[in-house]
Amino acid sequence: MTLAVDLYWSFRSPYSYLATARLVKLRDDYDLAIHPRPVLPLAVRTPEFFDRANPLFVSYLLRDAPRIAERLGIPFSYPNPDPVVFDTARGRYPSQQPYIHRLTRLGVAACEHGDGLAFLDEVSRLIWGGTSGWHQGAHLGQAASRAGFDLAELDSIVEAQPDRLAAHIEENHKALELAGHWGVPTCVFAGEPFFGQDRIADLVWRMERSGLKRRSPGE
Repeated sequence: MTLAVDLYWSFRSPYSYLATARLVKLRDDYDLAIHPRPVLPLAVRTPEFFDRANPLFVSYLLRDAPRIAERLGIPFSYPNPDPVVFDTARGRYPSQQPYIHRLTRLGVAACEHGDGLAFLDEVSRLIWGGTSGWHQGAHLGQAASRAGFDLAELDSIVEAQPDRLAAHIEENHKALELAGHWGVPTCVFAGEPFFGQDRIADLVWRMERSGLKRRSPGE
């Protein structure tokens, strides 16, 4: 029996990026379905979170994410531009965000029309893997193509159905909280949440207890 995991994931999360390649491999190696459910980052859906957070939160993240990438041998660079725009003069995240809403809606559209996990993998590699100006030129189109998509077709869905896709994303936010967490990446298996790129081994352990099997050669 194919087991299934819901994956709550954000384009702005370095930890989501650091988990994705391993989740792709997990799906390829095991009889497993992974259903990505893209969400907006906390900076957009709950910006006050960072007002309450310990000031060391960001400085630790800035040290931790590159360290994990180095250990895993994954290319890593903080995005240029950041998928979420921050108004440094006012010290806040403005309501107008030119990148993250399009990215998240593209992610939802990809999940609806093909291999969404592959799309998240390729686009996050583009954003977090050192491509400066990832939003310009042919970069996004090439990443979408590597995942088996036509970016123009996905963009046409995003432009034609913004309200439906926004509602879908909001449902993902609610489902994440109902599953027992608020952050990403969070994998949910049989109602149990596994938060963080460092909980993949725990997820595999739990699934093995539920009968997770490796795929047969050539499957």
